[in-house]
Amino acid sequence: MGIITAKDGTELYYKDWGEGPVVTFSHGWPLSSDAWDGQMLFLAQNGFRTVAHDRRGHGRSGQTSSGNDMDGYAGDLADVIEALDLRDATLVGHSTGGGEVARYIGTYGTSRVARAVLIAAVPPVMLQSEANPEGLPIKVFDDLRAGVSQDRSQFYKDLAVQFYGANRDGAQVSQGILDQFWLWSMQSGLKNSYESIKAFSETDFTEDLKKFDVPTLVLHGEDDQIVPVQDSAVKTAQLVRGAKEVYYPGAPHGLTATLQDKVNAELLQFLRGG
Repeated sequence: MGIITAKDGTELYYKDWGEGPVVTFSHGWPLSSDAWDGQMLFLAQNGFRTVAHDRRGHGRSGQTSSGNDMDGYAGDLADVIEALDLRDATLVGHSTGGGEVARYIGTYGTSRVARAVLIAAVPPVMLQSEANPEGLPIKVFDDLRAGVSQDRSQFYKDLAVQFYGANRDGAQVSQGILDQFWLWSMQSGLKNSYESIKAFSETDFTEDLKKFDVPTLVLHGEDDQIVPVQDSAVKTAQLVRGAKEVYYPGAPHGLTATLQDKVNAELLQFLRGG
């Protein structure tokens, strides 16, 4: 397996498949890079080099006590990109990973970036405030923290149902998809997943999004029960100049799994300049 050591000494696991133009993947909370396998394999089979790392404290990366915030996450992505000397890369982020991509571009610029893709991503900001009245109340995130800290195993099993929209009439979500969410989530460190809730819910990415100067795809499910589309993708597209918007009616937060073929086709078209 591949291991990169971040600047603060944290070990970061990564996978690197295929050859061709580079596509990096930043995963959602509290999962791992395995959540991108369906996209990585497909793109590697279609002439791209796909790279994904486990966020610090998640998957097979080190469960560090510090750096569990968006600046730390973006710094780790920068360390991966620099260590592998990736250039003209397309940065793809889902959910919390979309925040990671936004903060990376806002902090490090686009000298190594050709395109960006935000899928069901948390920017501009999730938390409700006077400046963001459409956001989610703090109680939503306090409940997440309580669930993670009290009985995280059962909490993750329950959360998977909403994540993939299995609670909707007519939903066809396999038990395997629900089980993999639990498995990946249980690999994350408790301190890391707990502190990440504040990172993805309270970080304001507005200024980061304004710095996007590369072609950007914003993709979101219209029935996202985790990151509501109107307060995320719709606002993001207003902040990123020339962003291409794609919305899937009835699709859940975990659409990279439930609509894998459609998402893959959309990614391939965008990567090829469509």
